[in-house]
Amino acid sequence: MNKFIFVSGGVCSSLGKGVAASSLGALLEGRGLNVRMVKCDPYINVDAGTMSPYQHGEVYVTDDGAETDLDLGNYARFTSGRLSKANSITTGQVYDSVIRKEREGRYLGRCVQVIPHITDEIKSRILAVAREDADTDVVIVEIGGTVGDIESIPFLEAARQLIHEAGRTNAISVHLTLIPEVAGGELKTKPTQHSVKAMQEMGIQPDVLICRAPVMLDEATRRKIALFTNVESDAVFTSYNVDTTIYEIPLIFFDQKLDQVVLKRLGVESRHANLTPWYSMMERFASRKGKVRIGIVGKYMDLHDAYKSVYEALFHAGLECGVEVELVKIDSARLEEADDPATVLGSVAGDPSAPAGVDGVLVPGGFGQRGINGMVKAAAWARQTKAPYFGICLGMQIMVIDWGRNVLGWKDADSTEFDQDTKHPVISLLEDQVDVKDYGGTMRLGHSLAVGEPGTHILAAYGEKKIDERHRHRYEFSNKYRAEMTESGLRIAAKTGDGSLVECVEWPDHPWGLGVQFHPEFKSKPTAAGPLFRDFIAAVRDRKGIV
Repeated sequence: MNKFIFVSGGVCSSLGKGVAASSLGALLEGRGLNVRMVKCDPYINVDAGTMSPYQHGEVYVTDDGAETDLDLGNYARFTSGRLSKANSITTGQVYDSVIRKEREGRYLGRCVQVIPHITDEIKSRILAVAREDADTDVVIVEIGGTVGDIESIPFLEAARQLIHEAGRTNAISVHLTLIPEVAGGELKTKPTQHSVKAMQEMGIQPDVLICRAPVMLDEATRRKIALFTNVESDAVFTSYNVDTTIYEIPLIFFDQKLDQVVLKRLGVESRHANLTPWYSMMERFASRKGKVRIGIVGKYMDLHDAYKSVYEALFHAGLECGVEVELVKIDSARLEEADDPATVLGSVAGDPSAPAGVDGVLVPGGFGQRGINGMVKAAAWARQTKAPYFGICLGMQIMVIDWGRNVLGWKDADSTEFDQDTKHPVISLLEDQVDVKDYGGTMRLGHSLAVGEPGTHILAAYGEKKIDERHRHRYEFSNKYRAEMTESGLRIAAKTGDGSLVECVEWPDHPWGLGVQFHPEFKSKPTAAGPLFRDFIAAVRDRKGIV
């Protein structure tokens, strides 16, 4: 029988359930178990695809084209289990499915209710993930929101039922709570006590507690928590603040024997732990020398999670290249207002150590017209100063717009996303998107093969012609202008297998100026940096002369 671990949270949001669940998954994989991760999101949206990045952070895309919560990105970076549409369960999906079944008469006229129909749908989706691969040992199910939220109740009830049906040695509850620090440095356990009480009122007795605290809890505090929550003291763990990286958390939990306690609760025989990749990663972290400053020129700079996977991929690349990567967040609207972009970006050729100076520029994905001209200025500055430049999705389209405006002299060159009436639509809507009215889940989504051209940076990065990465966009390089662009020097570095769509462009006579239509950040890991991010940071490092 599959083993199930339900990870819930209490007291407040943003305690790090996703990182805790992912770290536990990494530890169990280190013990030789096959782990699958599932995220249950209480929101009524069918998926995260139509949500504002300002409100919800980035949309993580799976190989099969699911637009999911950013926690699946954590799962992908910490664990190796396959992720697909099945691994993201939302209230919207559940109710949509149940209502469609009711309309089809599949409930035979019965009154459709939250229990059992909604909870049965939730359980069937979780069990489907467990049964999808015959070699799956453990399914870790993270329940979004906090205990007590009205939206989370059906998911917690489904978890209660599965724990009861599977048996206490096959399904356990891991609950993450907050231990706040008040004036004088005193740690307060009362919020945790009340959070566990709320879980117990739902019919779930947590087997393991992970306490989010500013410091490591001492033995006396752990015993106090255990006494008031009916959790054994050896099953009370601390997720304390780290001044290194979140990727140290699996090792912190390992030192506290979290995986051993979980395996014991699940009745799984203890086995040798192999965490060599994580220890090696931390050694690389400690041995970094020098710093590179990367200017992220984007639209959603006020919320760090809006570009979560991009930031993490840059960190991974820094580990592999032996340098610290400092993120310099630049709202592209700020560049629109600047007469000279150098006043914001600095001058690589002049004084790289200047406070405003950046050593490289990255323009990530995005939608809408705001700040676009600022991005074009950033691309032009990087092209002219020979600063390494990396464009992702919209960032590649910005390269093409800059080339049309500032090299070919088409001052109105633009994307039809921003100007429907431009005489030079160098970026245009995909043909299959012209009549699309519903925006949810209708873009070019999921993995697709690109083919790299000989002698290009992209081919050097991947080391092979066929490149498998994920997409999320509606607009493409317009083939109408392909000949004029290439004749003027812009290099088409990769195309789809049939050659119909441009997947990568590169600047000529430039140390590293590259843009891709896909999103390589989604496959980068701390133990294996994305190839393009690695080579981008290496180009910045080498240009800066860091040895």
